[in-house]
Amino acid sequence: MANVGFFSDPACHRHDMGEEHPESPARLDAIQDQLLSSGMEYVLRFFDAPQATREQLRRVHTAEYIESIFNRVPRQGIEILDEDTRMCPHSLTAALHAAGAGIDAVDRVMSGEIHSAFCAVRPPGHHAERDKAMGFCLFNNIAIAAAHAREHHGLERVAILDFDVHHGNGTEDFVAGREGYLLCSSFQSPYYPFTGTGNLPDNIVNTPLEAGAGGDALRQLVQQEWLPALEQFKPQMLFISAGFDGHIEDPMAQLRFREEDYFWVTERLREYADCNCEGRVVSMLEGGYALSALGRSVVAHLKGLIGN
Repeated sequence: MANVGFFSDPACHRHDMGEEHPESPARLDAIQDQLLSSGMEYVLRFFDAPQATREQLRRVHTAEYIESIFNRVPRQGIEILDEDTRMCPHSLTAALHAAGAGIDAVDRVMSGEIHSAFCAVRPPGHHAERDKAMGFCLFNNIAIAAAHAREHHGLERVAILDFDVHHGNGTEDFVAGREGYLLCSSFQSPYYPFTGTGNLPDNIVNTPLEAGAGGDALRQLVQQEWLPALEQFKPQMLFISAGFDGHIEDPMAQLRFREEDYFWVTERLREYADCNCEGRVVSMLEGGYALSALGRSVVAHLKGLIGN
């Protein structure tokens, strides 16, 4: 049974983009409720996430963009960054803890203190490009964590696996053509942000799914596309952008995944990591907006990381 860390921070709960916004603090409450009801809190190790530094953010984002986010924090009310992405007075602090969670998780996995980690943080990150906030995201948490593993710990090859229902355009913006990184991404297409198709460099493996696709399609692409790509690339650590908005109950899109599908794909990735990456996996929460389904899916994902 793997020693799995669970990373979060109360600051992530205080990021609030408005009552009607689907990326709400209630998402973390739903996860916590399911952890309690499932008994998972007895088999996880809990950590409070530190804040990322500007230097750590600059591994992925431009200095000008980072300063613009710091400068746009409202003293009260809501600052609108784009039609989907907003900041309240607490959003910057939440975003720094969200990025810091992945960095701390990498440090603790690399030290051997834990085998793998899940970061229950918000705002999410995989739509944030090097110089642009979008899609509910301010900083690209998963890319920042992966860059930390490469640049601070000296890993030569890291892989990011993204099964959020929306294409992780921000992660692709950072990874595409960059030595030492592989991105495998599954997403509904055509759908927001309407990216992820066309000619791509060899280190991007995009596997779009049509609306209505279910867990069988996800399992097939993992077996036929992702795992062979991992075998060829030989990463030393895996990173997962864990979006659960492809669940059949989620109103944001039209895929038909269930908890057992998230368990299955996580188990396959954990098995690969056990055999090839010394078990090193860091997973970070992305989407998931049907609250009960989100909580149940996170528990299934954690069970996949823990194993037998």
